[in-house]
Amino acid sequence: MATTVLFSGAFPAMYSTFVKYEFQHTYDAILAAPVDTEELVTGEALWIAARTGVYGCVPMLVAMVFGLDPSWGMLLVPAIAALAGYGWACFGIFIAAKSKAIESFSYWQSGLLTPMFLVAGTFFPLTGLPTWAQVAGNFNPLFHCVQLVRHAAFGFHGWADFGHLAFLTGFALVSWRLAIRFMERKLIL
Repeated sequence: MATTVLFSGAFPAMYSTFVKYEFQHTYDAILAAPVDTEELVTGEALWIAARTGVYGCVPMLVAMVFGLDPSWGMLLVPAIAALAGYGWACFGIFIAAKSKAIESFSYWQSGLLTPMFLVAGTFFPLTGLPTWAQVAGNFNPLFHCVQLVRHAAFGFHGWADFGHLAFLTGFALVSWRLAIRFMERKLIL
């Protein structure tokens, strides 16, 4: 589920944002109205986050069909997915604003997003990795999303989950501000 959030949050934000400001000039038209860049970025990211919240539930529903026992904590999965999706959407908008050409997205995908995907505790626990990778994994927003979803399905772990939630919230806020700052620069030029 958590990897679905990464891919359905970051990739649509990267590609659709780039296409909308570089080729379609949709953002130019929106900014001609009494809307500023902050509202534009926020609206775009919220729309992607809402979709991601829904998409994030599909793997969980499929897992239930194959025998995963439902728990009350799973009702929080759409909110977790939407929060993480908002962070990834803002991060994708930031990447789009930093990129000069759509072809450069492959560098971000191969150099940053794929390693984050692999070192998130999704397929194997971080404790089996070298110490440096464990430390790096704890700075990975996807790791915190994986942990929250796992705990929602199999039982929460108290304060640790508040830490994961705080990290995801911080990631979303920092990514949001970076997206706004760099989109302002991109749309002014």
